[in-house]
This record gives sequence, structure tokens and C-alpha cells, in this order.
Amino acid sequence: MTNKTQTNTPAQLDMLVVGQGVGGMYMLHRARKMGLNVKAIETGDNVGGVWYWNKYPGARVDVLSIDYCYSFSEEIMQEWTWSEKFAAQPEILRYFNFVADKLDLRRDVHFETRATAITYDEARALWLVETDRGLRFEVTYLVMATGPLSIPKGIDIKGVERFRGDIHLSGRWPKEPVNFSGKRVGVIGTGSTGIQIVPVVAQDAEQLYVYQRTPSFTLPMHNAPLDQDYVDQVKAHYPKLRAIARNTPIGGVRPISTRPVFSVTPEEAESLMEEAWQRSGLEFLGLFSDVLVDKEANDVVANFVRRKIAETVKDPETAAALTPHDTPIFARRPCLDTGYYEAYNRDNVHLINCLKTPIEEITENGIRTQDGEIELDIIIGATGYDGLTGSMLALDVIGRDGHKLSDKWAEGATSYLGLMMRGFPNLFVIAGANSPSALANYMLLNEQNADWIGDAVQHMRDTVQTALEPTPEAEAKYMGMIAAIADRLLIAKANNWYVGANIPGKPRFFPLFAGGLNRYSELCAAEAASGYPGFTTEPAQQRTKQSETV
Repeated sequence: MTNKTQTNTPAQLDMLVVGQGVGGMYMLHRARKMGLNVKAIETGDNVGGVWYWNKYPGARVDVLSIDYCYSFSEEIMQEWTWSEKFAAQPEILRYFNFVADKLDLRRDVHFETRATAITYDEARALWLVETDRGLRFEVTYLVMATGPLSIPKGIDIKGVERFRGDIHLSGRWPKEPVNFSGKRVGVIGTGSTGIQIVPVVAQDAEQLYVYQRTPSFTLPMHNAPLDQDYVDQVKAHYPKLRAIARNTPIGGVRPISTRPVFSVTPEEAESLMEEAWQRSGLEFLGLFSDVLVDKEANDVVANFVRRKIAETVKDPETAAALTPHDTPIFARRPCLDTGYYEAYNRDNVHLINCLKTPIEEITENGIRTQDGEIELDIIIGATGYDGLTGSMLALDVIGRDGHKLSDKWAEGATSYLGLMMRGFPNLFVIAGANSPSALANYMLLNEQNADWIGDAVQHMRDTVQTALEPTPEAEAKYMGMIAAIADRLLIAKANNWYVGANIPGKPRFFPLFAGGLNRYSELCAAEAASGYPGFTTEPAQQRTKQSETV
């Protein structure tokens, strides 16, 4: 699939798309429909983005499958049928391959190719992109579809290189199946990934040791096969359902209430929570409207889940260690699980509370804490990602006047609408920092971003504009809006990966638009409908004159 031939002659393109996950695939399709000369590069050897890499045991989507799919093609929506309420990774990856086949995307993708240097040539208004395969590109419009979760954090523990067993990162899982039978396994990390891994590995491992520093709240997923009558009903009404989803804060069709916690009696609140708990964690998430803005309301819901943990986990000490106390519920990424708390009732599953007994080092034979060494055959790093900004900062991006993106974002990511940055003309970002990203339906957000980019590019071509970039005023105003919204939310005040708390030295900053996908989409649409007043443009004629003097 990959052109491995080194060349000194840059390929001339209208657009280059970096990444072939959710957003990159649709952007490539959208650009081709516009008649652009477009190519894409992708680090993996196939499409799928995070679902290509995340092959770990138990990997599963945590939004409804009927929501987690493209909406731009009625034909694709009708031809593809999900088998489960919450699809597992193999089925999700099959879906993306189905879409790639349907749209014949791979013919325009250089796989196993990573960008190594990205530089803006101001004299020619072109982005120069160099890759690790020797391919070079000169492009007018550069689209970064690198995703918010594509740079694994890894295991930053002394001695990790000495371990003589196998080490696997959840975000870079091997293609070949990993055999846990009869093995002593250690899992480091209990975020959403660790919560999915533990119940599955527990079924096969001889002994499973879970190294937890910060406990997470998690809700029962209650996954199930999809009934054919239900599937037929959804397909008959798919366009309406997707239109409704686009006009909700989260971009999905799960119930969301406008009911505050204290508008009902304590008994009624308890009954509502119990019913939702038994039906679906997604319903539990949307049960009350003020859980993320009112600490007392949050405590009511958090205490209910704390009681559920105590009821489920038989050993009181283990239950207490699994129970979060200092973090508001849903301030970290809400998790949906399949038997996570129940797994700790198995004789072969052991929780290591790293707040009491921190990991001191990884040895040749296992992991040593203050209580001693546990010998292991396999270590799994469910340690998360350098989220939201990591994928962009991992690249050497140099914009106008030689300014580096790493310098611009030294104190936190800044942009306008999460789509473009001052000083980096014609560089677009899909579903990255400063967008709703991790807080909304990722499929719909990626489509919305790619459509906005396509419309902006078409506007530039129609009006014969060469360069488009945000004004300083628009960028500052938008970032002020993000901060003002975040200031009202408990989620922005917690120690979580949203604010970079999982990466040592990363600036504490909340780089997400938390006002809802619907409100965000309205802001983007208003900008386009008004003729892009938050951007500066440069006529092609002016650019030509400047180039002649260089």
C-alpha cells in the first residue's frame, strides 16, 4: 500500500490530510468530491485511527453504536448493520474498512508514513511536508486529522527497560493475539482503558494484579445484541435521528434531562438512579442536569455510585480503595464497564493501591512496591495518552515567520474554533484541542469539522484567496469563551487528562469547548455564513506580487 521510494521532488497537492482515522477518512472523501488534488498519509498500515491501534482486550465503544458511525452517506448507513448495542473494536475496525472499501479511499493514502517536518513557505503560501519515507509534499491546504488520543503516554517507571517478560501498551497493542492463560499479569492504570481490560484478562490469567493510583467511577454498560426489529426501526429513521443528535450537547440520542437533582425528593432521586443503573450507564449520565455544575448535586449522584461499589465488591478494603472520594463524579472521563467491580471478587484478581504502596521500580522479574516485589510474566500499560495536544506537538510544525507551534502552545493550546491558529495560515485541525472533542460524539464532530474545512477551502477558491488564518482578536475572544464556560464546570477543576494532569511538566489548561456540540456547531456555522469575519485573507494577486519581490 505504501510508496517506499525516496524522492527529492516534492509532490504538488491542493490538500494533504495527515491521518486516516474518523476525520481523516471523511476529509479525504470530501476533498475528492470537491475536485481537489488530495492525498493522505497515515502512520499505520491501514485506516481506522485509534481503532486500528487499540486492539487491547475488551476495547469497546462507550457510546451507542447507532450513533458511532458516519452520517454523510445514506447508502453507508443503510448497508452497514451493527451487531451490538456497544460495538467491540474488531467490529468497529471492520466498519472503517467497509467505508474505506466503499469509497475507494486507500488509492490516495500513503500508509506507514509519518510526517517528520512541517514548514510554512510564506513566499509561496505553501506548506512543505517531509516524511520518514522520503516522500515530500508542497500543499496549499494542510489538514491535521491526527486525533486527540494518538500519542500513548507509555510506562514512565524506573527500570521498565529491564523487565524480561512481555510489555504491551493498550494504545499500541500487537496484531497477534496475546495469550494470558497460566500467566501472571500486571495492569498499570485504571482509567477507561484499564476498566475495559481488567474483566477480560481476569478470565484467562492465572493471577492478575491491578496497579491503581487514582480510582475511577464507572457505570454498568449493559451491552446486548441488537434486535433486528430495532435495527430496522433505526434505519428507517436514521436521517431524523442524526439530525436530532446534531442538535444536542453531546451529539447522541441517549436521554438527557433538564431536571436538577434537588427538584425531586431524595426518595425519587434514589429511585430514578436505581432504574437508570439497571438499564444503562448512558441513561445514568443524562439523568440530572446540574451534576457537573453543582457540587452538592454531584455528591448525591457520586454517593449513590459509592454505595454501589460497596455493595458489589465483597472485600471492604478493596471496595474502599476502588471508591473515589476527592474527585467529582464525571469530572474524569465517564466510564462504562462490563463487570469491572465484579472482577475483584475473583480469587485471581488483586488490587494494588498505589496511593498506599507506590510503585518503586520495575525489575527484571516484575514490579516492586513499598510492600515488596510481585513477579509477573506480562505487564500491560493502560497509562493513557498525551491527550488533545500531544499528537500536534509531536510534530515539528513551523508557521509564519519561523514561529513554532510548540512555542505558541507552550502555556496551552490556543486557536479559533479549534480549527485554525493565528500564525499558521491554511493549516486546519480536525477534532483537536479547543473543540468539543472528548466531550461529544466524535463521529459527528469530525464530520462537522471536515465539512467546515471543505466549505472554507471552497470559499477561498471561489473568492481567489491564497491564505486564511484567524485574527488575534477572534482567537483571544474564543479562548476567553472556552475559559468562561470551563470556569462554571467541575470537570475543568479536577486532576484529569483533559487538563494535562497525567503528563509531567504539561501546562495545566482546559483545552475543550464544553458548551455542547450544538452550540459549537452554531458558532462555526455563523462564522462561515458571515463571510469569515474572524479571519484574515490574502488575495492571490497580492501574493503573486509579494512572491515576485522575494
